[in-house]
Amino acid sequence: MRWQDHITSSPQVCHGKACFKGTRIMVSVVLDNLAAGAPQDEILASYRSLGPESIQAAIAYAAELARERILPISA
Repeated sequence: MRWQDHITSSPQVCHGKACFKGTRIMVSVVLDNLAAGAPQDEILASYRSLGPESIQAAIAYAAELARERILPISA
């Protein structure tokens, strides 16, 4: 899973926060839902433009951030 294939950041979209490509859904929203215990099916029902690979990309992105390295996000 390459999270870079699913996640982008642009100053023109959501003030540069990490979002899923082609949407204005911030990665942090999905991660917050997962942290709160929301089932994957519930998240996908709430955000119909996302698929299961989006949730996996969010987890992979969070794992990279947890390694405490600076990550470039290309637009």
